[in-house]
Amino acid sequence: MDISKHLKRWLEELVRRGGSDLFLVSGLPPAVRVAGTVLRLDEQVLEPTAIEEVVLSALAPHAVQKYRTDGYIDSSLRLEGFGRFRINLHHERGRPAATVRSLPLGPPRFSELGLPANVLELTRLPYGLALVGGPTGSGKTTTLAALVNEINSREAKHIITIEDPIEFEHPQQKSIVEQVEIGVDAPDFPTALRSALRQAPDVIVVGEMRDPETMRIALTAGETGHLVFSTLHTGDVTSTISRVADSFPPERQTTIRQELSMSLAAVMTQILVPRIGGGRIPAAELLMVGYGARQHIRKNGLQHLHQEITITRPQGSFTFEESLASLVRQKTITADEARGRTIHPEELNLLLVR
Repeated sequence: MDISKHLKRWLEELVRRGGSDLFLVSGLPPAVRVAGTVLRLDEQVLEPTAIEEVVLSALAPHAVQKYRTDGYIDSSLRLEGFGRFRINLHHERGRPAATVRSLPLGPPRFSELGLPANVLELTRLPYGLALVGGPTGSGKTTTLAALVNEINSREAKHIITIEDPIEFEHPQQKSIVEQVEIGVDAPDFPTALRSALRQAPDVIVVGEMRDPETMRIALTAGETGHLVFSTLHTGDVTSTISRVADSFPPERQTTIRQELSMSLAAVMTQILVPRIGGGRIPAAELLMVGYGARQHIRKNGLQHLHQEITITRPQGSFTFEESLASLVRQKTITADEARGRTIHPEELNLLLVR
């Protein structure tokens, strides 16, 4: 694989600065994201052909072919001595552009994330569908990797991850871990997920539920005794659940809500909030799905789910407001940051004055 000297230099600079992303956009110099802020490098302005040339030099032949066919590609890259990276080569305004994300060589420890300890309850679920929602770049994949690592280090299970591309490489610990990469080991998520169900898994991780077919198979898997983790680009618990049902044609949504009410075990959503002193830390909410939530999902009464979070606190549920208030009390984030992120400001204010 002939990695362009320019791409190598930019990635080395990204790692040196402790950044998360490298951005290559025509008409601008390369830029990196460090602690949430995008900084332009002291480099020449990029031409469209140069972006395509330097990125394609780093891709495997099958990825180059997919890019030539589809006009975009997600792929992974290992740079010896510097780590692994996820490359997204795409088009904007008809010109090539790329985003390259820095990936750790191994999965994170849950204790490193700063999430509430209750989130670990997801690793103790016997079966069902556990969804992690949040906006792009909020750390959903990192959270899933930490949860898988927790199971892997604690229990003798068969874990199958399905990813596009593989972001965290899991070592073989107490569990047997198989990692399936879309485009390399399987053509698409539905095919990989159907195949995984025939491989006697205990835990299945679907990197992202992008289409109704993947969602349908994941629901079935959660109902039939498997623990299934997946992510969705959503804002809170309610929108995460509605996103699944709304992905199907209207005539099927009642049936899907019925299946979802039986399969869903937990829903967590998270955002990243600027930390005092630099960096970012996740704030989250978690619904451990019980009888009441199942009834509301079945009847499409999703407006009642926030109340269900408070009702199921003994099972581990907690609200965004409780998470934000806890971070303020720990002097990890400011009260103003918390107020700017809350969905229920009155509830947050009550928690902050206690």
